Amino acid sequence: MALVIHDLPAAIRQAKQDLRKRLPNYREVFLDVEKAIVDEANAIAALRDRGASVIPEIQFADIAQGRVSQDTIALVKTRGACVIRNVFDRTIVEGWDAEIAEYVDKNNLDKRLEHRAEDKYFGQLKSSKPQIFGVYWSRPQVLARESAELTTARVFLNRLWKTQSEGRVHFDPDHVPVYADRMRRRPPGSESLGLSAHCDGGSVERWIETNFRNVYRHVFNGDWRAYDPFDAAYRTEVEEIASPAVCSMFRTFQGWTALTPQGPGDGTLQLVPIANSMAYILLRALQDDVPEDDLCGAMPGRALSIKPEYHAPLFDALSSIPKMNAGDTVFWHSDVIHAVEDEHKGAGYSNVMYIGSVPSCAKNDAYLRRQLPSFLEGTSPPDFAPDNFEVDFIGRATAADLSDMGRTQMGFGL
Repeated sequence: MALVIHDLPAAIRQAKQDLRKRLPNYREVFLDVEKAIVDEANAIAALRDRGASVIPEIQFADIAQGRVSQDTIALVKTRGACVIRNVFDRTIVEGWDAEIAEYVDKNNLDKRLEHRAEDKYFGQLKSSKPQIFGVYWSRPQVLARESAELTTARVFLNRLWKTQSEGRVHFDPDHVPVYADRMRRRPPGSESLGLSAHCDGGSVERWIETNFRNVYRHVFNGDWRAYDPFDAAYRTEVEEIASPAVCSMFRTFQGWTALTPQGPGDGTLQLVPIANSMAYILLRALQDDVPEDDLCGAMPGRALSIKPEYHAPLFDALSSIPKMNAGDTVFWHSDVIHAVEDEHKGAGYSNVMYIGSVPSCAKNDAYLRRQLPSFLEGTSPPDFAPDNFEVDFIGRATAADLSDMGRTQMGFGL
């Protein structure tokens, strides 16, 4: 169900009034949060500047054999992100990359992109022109989503969450539905802007909508240290403002799979690897220097922008992910701040398939029922701008390409 707000300035003023009444010492609590975040950001920056990795790295074989250490799991939950190495064999992924190149070339995607719909989701960001293409149903994308390897990796990630709390079971971590997303194909020397720092999965709703407030109940009650970013309570019940590119599924982690080698300087992903940074963002908007009808620039139906004028300490921790090889994956918590480097200074294509981690729950099942016709017809999925490029694409994946597990993950039989 989509959230509708008719008078946004009034809704923001009312939300601030309600939240400050609920937390009269919002100034003091924010100062406590700010100090903790500054300390964490400084520690991450110091590690990064010494050349140390700030994003935990896990070998896929360790996940498959159940030997990931508790220390590593604790670090993933602190940083809210991880790189999983060698999920796919390099030769398989190189074949996928070549097949995608042929798929978009023989179907004249470049020409069709001249007429693509404007989703405006990233429009408020200073850097807002990522080379992300509205292609969802190529065979490699479909095969990767249903693969045993990515299924195993995503079940592992889902299980990092607290799936039972507040007297309820929130989702089933062992079943991984498909959330069809796009791809990035970024040529070397690309000068188009990437993406400035932002969060997905809700903007103004986080302060206004009841279930979003419940997600962050400990923060808004002033007991912010009790806030657990991996507690799934209320997250499967939130209502987003409908807009193209706003995800209406619940993702435990956003993610992508590398189709080509890429690293810092290659127009790659950047993260603020602080899992509980949302506590800072939420309370920052309640402070007295922010206009009463404003939430640090948050706009409905858009990415939640992170701005230097309001969120300066977080930028100290903004770090490019490590060098990725074809077949590696990266995942980041759905509340983690991320960006894309503005320039691709490398020598080869920087290509990825966006494939996140999604668990089974009523909210996600409802989306699957809406998404399945898009797969069968080759249209853009419900969350995205209706470009519908692939309706007549030669070589598009069909139901015949799906394994039994793939059919279940796609929502056949729901």
